[in-house]
Amino acid sequence: MPRRKVPLVNNELYHICTKSIAGFKIFNSHKDYERMLEAMRFYMLEKPPCKFCLFKELKENNGASRLVQLVDYTKRLVDIVAYCIMPTHIHLLLKQLKEDGISIFSKLLLKSYSQYFNLKHKRKGPLWESRFENILIENDDQLLHVTRYIHLNPVTAHLVDDPKNWKYSSYGEYIGLVKKADRLCEFSAYHDMKASEYVKFVKDAIGYQRELALIKHLTLE
Repeated sequence: MPRRKVPLVNNELYHICTKSIAGFKIFNSHKDYERMLEAMRFYMLEKPPCKFCLFKELKENNGASRLVQLVDYTKRLVDIVAYCIMPTHIHLLLKQLKEDGISIFSKLLLKSYSQYFNLKHKRKGPLWESRFENILIENDDQLLHVTRYIHLNPVTAHLVDDPKNWKYSSYGEYIGLVKKADRLCEFSAYHDMKASEYVKFVKDAIGYQRELALIKHLTLE
């Protein structure tokens, strides 16, 4: 299937999917997933305070707190509304805040992880199948159903039976398992479901996610 691309416009939301080459497993340990999550938080900033490798080094030596005063968290390229990191691909629901914000964020994020992975495994060459695929979210119903699709990916792939047991998605943030101060995602403006309501909304679809006509053209599969 050819890549589906749409123009990326400020203040619009997009479902982004990036896959590894030939379905190659690129997340193999908790450390791999955690590095990607840290990079997502870092590269969403419009003006990161330093290079990510330096940030990581400072953090490992308990020095990252010195950078906090230099970071303006109000200036971001994108808002991350939902995410799920899978062994072979990444799903993101992003709101573009700055011109070319999604493209810049994605380029830096994927390049950073490629460098880390290639160095770790002593390999060369590209890691990702393509730049990324994107689909515009056109209304609130689509947005809500796409978050459910994203959060159910690990269940659909039989990695876990309950989405809350997959540590590398935003589902825990949506259902209140993560303190607001520690959240990576900005989603409160997009739905007003209580945590218990969202749990039911997601779990009701476990058996038939692939049949959800509402998001069939949004799944990027």
